[in-house]
Amino acid sequence: MQPVHLWIRSETRGTERRAPVVPADVPLLLDGGFEVTVEESRQRIFPIDEYAAAGALVADEGSWTTAPHDAYVLGIKELPEEPDSLGHRHIYFAHAFKGQDDARETLERFRRGGGRLFDIEYLVDENNRRVVAFGHWAGYVGAALGVLHLAGTLTPPLAPMAKHELDEELKRAGKAGVDQLLALVTGARGRSGRGAQQALLTAGLATTRWDRKETQDLHKQALLGHDMLVNCVVTHTPTTPFVEQADLEHERRLRVLADVTCDVTGPTNMLPVNTEITTWEEPVRRLHDGAPGEGSAPLDVIAIDNLPSLLPREASEGFSADLTPHLLGLAEEGGPTAPWGAAGQAFDQAIEELEAPAGS
Repeated sequence: MQPVHLWIRSETRGTERRAPVVPADVPLLLDGGFEVTVEESRQRIFPIDEYAAAGALVADEGSWTTAPHDAYVLGIKELPEEPDSLGHRHIYFAHAFKGQDDARETLERFRRGGGRLFDIEYLVDENNRRVVAFGHWAGYVGAALGVLHLAGTLTPPLAPMAKHELDEELKRAGKAGVDQLLALVTGARGRSGRGAQQALLTAGLATTRWDRKETQDLHKQALLGHDMLVNCVVTHTPTTPFVEQADLEHERRLRVLADVTCDVTGPTNMLPVNTEITTWEEPVRRLHDGAPGEGSAPLDVIAIDNLPSLLPREASEGFSADLTPHLLGLAEEGGPTAPWGAAGQAFDQAIEELEAPAGS
């Protein structure tokens, strides 16, 4: 049987330092009969020498376009704008199946080139639960940034750090008075929600936890009575939003939205008061100036769409440990098995909808 070739590409986004597979897990793939190629990268947290020492082949940065046609090209964030057509099988977070900005063009590139997309967000088990995600660290960092902003110590531009460094900042914020504030985590039982709660616990904030029942039976005044909302809800169907434009004019305590989910351009955006991401250079955006005399505080949003890259080593190690066993499934006789089948079906459905006549 032909060995499966896994090609780990470099990332083009300047703030992306994570790796989908860490050097320590490369031998597991090699023992599973894989051929592993890793592109050089100027920004990846793990040096290329560590991959070479683990047995991986080394390729030039951005050379995945000339990889063998049957290779699986593995990354994390978006592909570069070129080439115009995509012929390989790609594995990454594409954000192309829920009507987000640029989704149609992404799918068109695959259709033109005959390639396939296995979106990591759609790797699910038989109960439709995601089997791999950066959610824990996204929640942790998103909540942490919200805490630091409340404390007045969030200083841009942001830069990657180790978890123990971030924890020290959270503890200092708590001692400075942030521990008197009240946070709400929506989607509290999920990976992101649990990660957010850990960061809030480190800072000493009192935390309200809402999960499916509470978010379905939405109590707006209770929500607006918190200092910070950490949104960790992921939904694929339109749902009553948590904070809408009309809510900003009401009496409220709420002054920070930490949008971990960051689905800012799709139809399932739970915080439609914000439709743009924020960045490492400008992590906070003012949404509303408030009306102090009417009991309405200024409202800011943090909506960074690669939060875990601020803790690149810890995030990569956890993600790689979860993903590598599923990658081994790509080599099973008869082709990829679950959860790859679910991701493939999501792609096929998206292509069918793309090709369907208008109004059908």
